[in-house]
Amino acid sequence: MPHIDYYFATLSPFTYLSGTRPRDIAQKHGATLTYKPLDIMALFARTGGVPPKDRHPNRQEYRLQDLARRSKLLGVPLNLKPMFWPTNGAPSAYAIIAAQNAGADVAELVTAFGAACWAEERDISQDDVVRACLEKCGLDPALADKDMLTSADTFGKNLEDAVNAGAFGAPFFITDSGERFWGEDRLDDLDAYLSGKF
Repeated sequence: MPHIDYYFATLSPFTYLSGTRPRDIAQKHGATLTYKPLDIMALFARTGGVPPKDRHPNRQEYRLQDLARRSKLLGVPLNLKPMFWPTNGAPSAYAIIAAQNAGADVAELVTAFGAACWAEERDISQDDVVRACLEKCGLDPALADKDMLTSADTFGKNLEDAVNAGAFGAPFFITDSGERFWGEDRLDDLDAYLSGKF
């Protein structure tokens, strides 16, 4: 059975645009999927990336054009300049880690946090927003503060795992065979790879 490690950041608009497709692709191919939320700014710092606000204007402008095109293509609402971005992604990441550790399917939760930030003008660093997203997905809001030390350790370990596995952005998908796929727009390639097309 193939396995996919899914490195992502709840702050990433491209993670949001990925929606539940990573889970759907994994299920289609009988693959297991581990969600590994991480600190994207720390990943950039460790792997030669630059936070969006510090990029050359050409790169910033392209990113906004690309986001607008992708959101329209996918039919997903997206505010290019959300009110609460950037913000602290750790609380939402901890909730995802706790939910996954509790055996929950967290695909909808990852999407809910993305929608809260990128479409609903809500601050995903705030406890009430984290709890509301958990509840919206049919999960126990108490997961927001369950085993926080374990979640914090996992959050840090995910960053180390990502760097060691060759990731440098989000979303980033790495198969157990070492194939790497970076970006929401490479999900079709991941699907094709798992189908044996290359």
